[in-house]
Amino acid sequence: MSEGDYRHQSRHKPSKNMKFFKKEAPNPQGGRSKKGVNHNNNVPVIEDSRKQVYHWQSEGGTKKSTVDDMVLLTKITESAITDNLKKRLMEDKIYTYIGPVLVAVNPFKQLPYFGSREIEMYQGAAQYEVPPHIYAVADTMYRNMLIDNDSQCVIISGESGAGKTVSAKFIMNYITKVSGGGTRVQEVKNVILESNPLLEAFGNAKTIRNNNSSRFGKYIEIQFSRGGEPIGGKISNFLLEKSRVHSLNERERNFHIFYQLISGASSEMKESFGLTTPDYYSYLSQSGVYRVDGTNDAHDFQETLRAMQVMGITNEVQNDILTIVAAILHMGNISFGEENNQAQVLDPGYLEYPAYLLGIDSQKLGHKLVSRVFDSKWGGKSDRIDVTLNSEQAQFTRDAWAKGLYSRLFDYVVETVNKAMVTDSNQLSIGILDIYGFEIFGRNGFEQFCINYVNEKLQQIFIELTLRSEQEEYQAEGIQWSPIEYFDNKVVCDLIESKRPPGIMCILDDTCATMSAVSQGADEDFLRKMESQVGSNPHYQKFSNGFVIKHYAGSVSYHLDSFCEKNRDVLFQDIIEVMQGSSNAFIRSLFPDVIQVGSKSRPTTAGTKIRTQANELVTTLTKCVPHYIRCIKPNESKKPHDWDDQMVKHQVEYLGLKENIKVKRAGFAYRRPFDKFLQRYAVLTKETFPAWHGDPIQGIHFIMRNINMDPGQYQIGRTKVFVKDPESLYMLEECRERKFDHYARVIQKTFRKYFSNQRYLKERQEASRLVHNRKERRSNSLNRNFYGDYIGVEYKQRISSLIPRREKVEFALTVDKFDRRFRRMKRDLILTKTNLYLVGRVKVQKGPEKGKVVDIIKRKIELENISQATLSTFQDDIVLLHVRNDYESLLDIRLKTEFLMVLNRKLKERFNKELPLNFVNSFEYRVRKTGWGGGGVKKVMFVEGNTSEPTFSSSGSCLTVRIGHGLPSSSEPGLQRVITPDIRMLANKKGPSMAKSHSNGHAPRMLNRDQRPPYPGPSPSGPRPALINTGHSYSTGSRTPDMGRPRIEPPRLPGMAPTGVHKITKSPSGPQFRLPVSNPPPPPSEPPPADTPTITPGTLRSRNGPPLPTRPDINRPKPRIPQVRALYSYDAHDTDELSFVEGDTLQLVREDASGWWTCKLRGSQGFCPANYLEKI
Repeated sequence: MSEGDYRHQSRHKPSKNMKFFKKEAPNPQGGRSKKGVNHNNNVPVIEDSRKQVYHWQSEGGTKKSTVDDMVLLTKITESAITDNLKKRLMEDKIYTYIGPVLVAVNPFKQLPYFGSREIEMYQGAAQYEVPPHIYAVADTMYRNMLIDNDSQCVIISGESGAGKTVSAKFIMNYITKVSGGGTRVQEVKNVILESNPLLEAFGNAKTIRNNNSSRFGKYIEIQFSRGGEPIGGKISNFLLEKSRVHSLNERERNFHIFYQLISGASSEMKESFGLTTPDYYSYLSQSGVYRVDGTNDAHDFQETLRAMQVMGITNEVQNDILTIVAAILHMGNISFGEENNQAQVLDPGYLEYPAYLLGIDSQKLGHKLVSRVFDSKWGGKSDRIDVTLNSEQAQFTRDAWAKGLYSRLFDYVVETVNKAMVTDSNQLSIGILDIYGFEIFGRNGFEQFCINYVNEKLQQIFIELTLRSEQEEYQAEGIQWSPIEYFDNKVVCDLIESKRPPGIMCILDDTCATMSAVSQGADEDFLRKMESQVGSNPHYQKFSNGFVIKHYAGSVSYHLDSFCEKNRDVLFQDIIEVMQGSSNAFIRSLFPDVIQVGSKSRPTTAGTKIRTQANELVTTLTKCVPHYIRCIKPNESKKPHDWDDQMVKHQVEYLGLKENIKVKRAGFAYRRPFDKFLQRYAVLTKETFPAWHGDPIQGIHFIMRNINMDPGQYQIGRTKVFVKDPESLYMLEECRERKFDHYARVIQKTFRKYFSNQRYLKERQEASRLVHNRKERRSNSLNRNFYGDYIGVEYKQRISSLIPRREKVEFALTVDKFDRRFRRMKRDLILTKTNLYLVGRVKVQKGPEKGKVVDIIKRKIELENISQATLSTFQDDIVLLHVRNDYESLLDIRLKTEFLMVLNRKLKERFNKELPLNFVNSFEYRVRKTGWGGGGVKKVMFVEGNTSEPTFSSSGSCLTVRIGHGLPSSSEPGLQRVITPDIRMLANKKGPSMAKSHSNGHAPRMLNRDQRPPYPGPSPSGPRPALINTGHSYSTGSRTPDMGRPRIEPPRLPGMAPTGVHKITKSPSGPQFRLPVSNPPPPPSEPPPADTPTITPGTLRSRNGPPLPTRPDINRPKPRIPQVRALYSYDAHDTDELSFVEGDTLQLVREDASGWWTCKLRGSQGFCPANYLEKI
C-alpha cells in the first residue's frame, strides 16, 4: 500500500555524512530530542535586509505548543486530538497530519496561504521540509503518479460544511499550476478550473450548515500524459438532490442558479423570461431566504456565463438553458383547487408563461397536470385511459415535472463539461472525490438516507485501506505487530445494501414494485416489511413514523414521508410525450426516451441507481493509489475562531482519527514488493546495479548496509520490505537522486567537453562585444571559459533554500559590495532568469538560535527593474547597477564581462531589451535610506595608477580608485581556445597566487583581493589602534586565515621601518597555481625498472640495494601551545572574528603576514587583529 509512499525530489542535497535516524519518543512540544532532524518549523524566509518574514505556520523561534503530525502526540485520546486541533486553529494553522492523512479544519474565513508563493514552496518538497498543507497532498499525488506510473485519487470526507468543496478546488488549482503543457493542455486546464463555478451554480445551494453545500456528488478524473501534462478529464455525478427544486427547509435556499439569474440577468433577459423579485416565485419563497452573506449572485452569474463559454456552449444554447431555469420558477406558481375529488388549476393565467418558455400548448400543460394516462390491456387489446387526479396528486405531478426538467438539464451540463475535455487516451489520472458530507437534520428523509449511505461506503474504504488491510498485511508478511481494535462499519453497509438477506434498499425496491397507481399506504407497508426482516439488527430501530439507523457518525432518525414515491422516481410517460412535442429543439433533445406501451420491465429506482453508482465508485477508487483528507467543522455558527468542543470531539470519534493515529504510530510509512524495491534502489550499490539476479533479500541487505540504514528502521517480510519512518524513506530517495545526479553529471561533462569549444568561443565573443573599444581588458579575462556558477549554489543548502526552486541559477559569484562608507562587504551575487540576489550572512540576535550564523537575502532586484550598468574605461572590476525607482548598488565583480553578458542575455530573452552600458571615469550614485537619515549621493572617481590592482581611498562622500592601464580596449579573444587556470578556482581563490604573465609588461594580477597597503599603526603605549577603513569579509566555503582579511600592520617601535607586504615570487617554470585534477592518475601497471627506488610503508629501498636503516624513535617533549595577551579590547565585526577584552589570554593557532592571526578563546576559534595582541 502506498498511502505512505511520499517520495519527492528533495530541495536539499544530503550531506556526505548522511545518517538514518531512529524514531524517538515524542516530547510534549511535538519535537524530537535528536539534533539534525528537520521539524519543518523555525525556518525563516527572509526577503531582504529590512525585515524577516516567517512562513505562516512557522513558530518564529518560539516554543511550540502544538504538533504538525498527531502521530507525535504524547497522549492519544479524543481530547488530546481535539485540543491540538483547537490550538492550531486559533493560530490559523488549519492543516495537521496523521502520517500521510491530512486533517483540515474549516476556518470560515479567507486565508492568504494559497497563492503562487505557497505553490512554489510545496512543489517537489518532502513532507518534513514544509508545514502541513493541502498543496503537499496534491504534490504527493502528482509526483507519485509520475514516479510509479500509477493513477492516484484523493478522498475528501467530512460532514456538510466542513470544507470539502473548497479543498477539492485547491487541489485542482495546484495541479493545473504545476503541470506543464501547450495550447491544448491550457484549454483542458481552463475547462477543469471553469467547471467549478458552472457545476456549483447548478448543483450547490445554501443549507443550514453550509452556504455553498454540494447537493450532488462528483468524482473528477484529470487524465495525464506520461510526461505529466493534463490531456483530458471526466466528471461523474451522483444523486442530485432534485427535491430541493420544489421543497426547501427553513433557512435554506434553492440551487444557486435561480438567484443568479434573477440578480444578474440583463433587462432584456428579464423581459424575455418574465423575471421579477425572488419572493414572487413559490419555489424560492418557502424559506424566506434570498441572500447569503459574502455571496454576490449577480457577479457569480457572470462567472457562470463565462464558464459556459469556456465549455463551448453557444449563446443560443445558453439562452435555452436559462429559459428552462425560468420556466421551472414559473411552473412552481401554478396552484390547484379541488372539486368533486378532481383537481383544477386555480388560475389558468399562471400556465401561459411556463408553456411559452417550454414551447408547448398551455391547455395541454394544464390538462397533463390534473390528469394522467394509463395504458391497459384487456383481451389482447391495449387501451389508454385518462385518470383524473386530486389536488395533492396534481401538486406532486407539477413538482415531478419541474424536478425532472432540472435533473435532465443538470445531466446535460455535466455531459457538456465532459465533452469539452474528452480524450481518447486513458494513461494516468488523478481523481478528486467531492461528495456530500454526512447529514443529520431535525427531519431526515429519503435524500439524507442516500447521502449517509454513500458516506458509509466511503468510510468503509478508509477503514479497509488504512486500518484493516494494513494490519492484515503485517500479519500476512510476518511483521511483528500488535493488533489495534477499531469499529468496522461493514455491518451498517450490509444493513442498507445487502441482497441476501435483503437489506433496507432491497426491501424498499420490492415495496415500490408492488405499488399501485395510488401511493397511499406504501410507506407504512415498507415499514412493516423492514420490521419483519431487519428488525433484529442491532443497528436498526423502529419508531412511530420511521426508523433509526446507527451510522458510524451517530444515530439518524429517518421519517417515512414519500419514501417510496421518491425512490420510484418516475416521470410519467404522457409528460415525456408532451416535452417531446416542444417547439424548442434543445428541450426535445433532453427527452430522447423511447416510450414502449405495455412494457412490463421494472423501472430503475433511485435507490438502485445510487447503490450501483456507489459500488462503481468504490471499484474505481480501489484501482487508484488513495490519499485522504479528513475535513472537520469546528462550529455551527460559521464564524472564525469559534470552537464547539463537543461537536469536534464527536467528529474526531466517528472519523476514527484516534485509531488511525495508533496504526500509523506503530506501523510502517512505506512498503514495496522485493522486485519493485530492487528495481528502484539497485543503483545505490555496485553489487545490485544495473540488475540484481540473486536472492532478493540478500540484495535488499546490500542496499541497506551500503547506506547505513538503521536495522530498526526496516523489516523484511515474506514478499515485501517495510520502511518505518518517512525520514528514512526520504533519505533513501535522496541517496538515489544523488547517484543519478552523479551519473547525469558524468554524461553532461562528456557532452560539454565534446561540444564546448564553439560555445566557449561564442560566449567570449559575445561578452567581449559589450565592452569592445569602451573598456580596457585584464590580461586573464580575454580567453577564459565561462562556467556560470562559481559558488556551487546547488551544493550549499543554506543559500539554495533562499532561491525559489523554479529559478535556475545562471550566474553566481562572491563579490564585494561597497556600503555608504565605502567599506567592502562580501556578498554572494546570484543571477537567475528573473531576479538578481545579493546574499549575505548575519548572526541571529535573539531567540533559541541566538548567535547562529544564517544566510539572508540582503537585496533582491527584479531583472526588469535594472535600467543600466555604469563602468569605468580602466581595467578595474567596479560595476554600478542602476535600479528603476530605487537606490543603486556599487559592486566589485571579478568576472564582470561574463556577468554583464549573462544579464544582457536574460533581459533580451525575457523582456526583449538589451542592458544599457555607460562608460565614464567619474559618476555619482544614490545610496539606500537608513533610519531617519536621507539616502544621500556618493561619488566615485577613477584615476591612473601604477599597478594592475586597484587601490581605494575615500574622502567624505567620494571614493577614488587608482589603477594602471590594462590591455587595449580593442583587444579581442583569440580564435583558439587557450588553456587557462580553472577560473572557478581563481575567482574564489583562498590564498595568494599569480596568473600567467603576459608579454605586455604589466605586473601579474594578485588573486588575493583583500591585500591592502601597510597601515602605520600607533605604538602599544598609545590609544587603541584603528583598523583599515575597509569592510570585513567572509567566504561561503571553508577559508584559510590569509584570505579575506584586511591587512593590519602590527604597532612598530620608534625608528623602525614599516613591515612591507610579503612578495610572492614566480618560479621560473611558470605561475604559482596548478590546474585542478578531478581524480588522481592510476599507479603504473608495470613493475618499476631495476634500481628504481620503490616506496613502501616505513621503508625506502632500492630494488637491488640493501634496505636503509630505520630511524629510531625520539621521545620529544610535547610542544608548548603559543599564547598571546590582548593589549586592547576588540569587538568582532564579522562572523569569523573573535571578540575579546583587554588582558584576555588566547591560544595562538596561526600567524599570518596579513595582520590577522588565528586564535582560540574559550573554545571558539577565529581571526584577531595582530596589532591588538602581544606574544607571551
